[in-house]
Amino acid sequence: MSDFGVRVKAILTALMMSLLVAGCGSAESADGAEVPPESQGTFPVSVLHKYGTTTVEKQPSRIVTLGLSDHDSVLALGIRPVGVVDWFRERPYGKWPWTQARWGDKAPEIVGERDEYNFEKIAALKPDLILAQYSGMKKEQYDKLVRLAPVVAQPGDYEDYAAPWQRMTRQIGKALGLSQKTEDLISDIDARFAKARAEHPEFAKLSMVVADTFEAGKFSAFTTTDPKMIFMTELGYQPSGPVVKESKPADNVVEVSSERFDLFEADRLVWLNSDVGAEARVRADPVYRKLKVNQEKRDLFITYENPPVGAAISFNTVLSIPYALEQMVPKLAAMPGK
Repeated sequence: MSDFGVRVKAILTALMMSLLVAGCGSAESADGAEVPPESQGTFPVSVLHKYGTTTVEKQPSRIVTLGLSDHDSVLALGIRPVGVVDWFRERPYGKWPWTQARWGDKAPEIVGERDEYNFEKIAALKPDLILAQYSGMKKEQYDKLVRLAPVVAQPGDYEDYAAPWQRMTRQIGKALGLSQKTEDLISDIDARFAKARAEHPEFAKLSMVVADTFEAGKFSAFTTTDPKMIFMTELGYQPSGPVVKESKPADNVVEVSSERFDLFEADRLVWLNSDVGAEARVRADPVYRKLKVNQEKRDLFITYENPPVGAAISFNTVLSIPYALEQMVPKLAAMPGK
């Protein structure tokens, strides 16, 4: 064979090898969003939700999440969403310790806050799947978004924002064609809760109230459908009877003034606060000072940020729960009293 023939053969061999390598790599959209091989699912799949059934025909790579915490589950399954809503107004976005490494240097586009969506920004991202599990998406929003891409809205058999984290995670995993990987993630978290309960059987004998004060003079106790109380009940704590009695199905909080601080009388009371003056304000309230839970130091104040323990139990996802357990269990175990 001539030198020219050898060179041609070498070039063709190299070209074939490069094509083979490319074929074994990540799935990639026209706009460059990647799905690692281990996160590529099996399709088609159909997912039932509040507004019907959505079929995802092929591997999505440009995913927009409109549920407040949905992106955690997508990240846990190895895919970076291209668009998200901003719940806590994270600056910089993606700073939480349970997601920071997964975002890396590829921050998503912010396409709204809570249930207010920027449809122009969403359209510009050219999504091939839109997820909205921990959301209050309205039918008119769904009808508008479904023109852009397949939309998996919140579960229809729960009130908005009331579905358990397991259910929402399964919905997301199914939409991504990764149901078995999702079950593995859920099993791991269930085992972590079981371990904490086994190590602290005393938790199961105690009633719990989780509260917040969003503004002076107004106080909120979270109901059993809120992620923060779901976290506590999975640790074994019992919901406080008076709060349960006052709860309404569509609400995640019972709001009261300090005159009704009797609702907060429980074996354990955990306050979340983002206002640096919140703890001092609560402790100075004359009605609160009379509560046994305060006098016997069975109350605990934690922050939403710095450190983000409150944010972790608010998200209550397969990514944030391990961090929340690591931070909260020692604090709860060290509390005095019953």
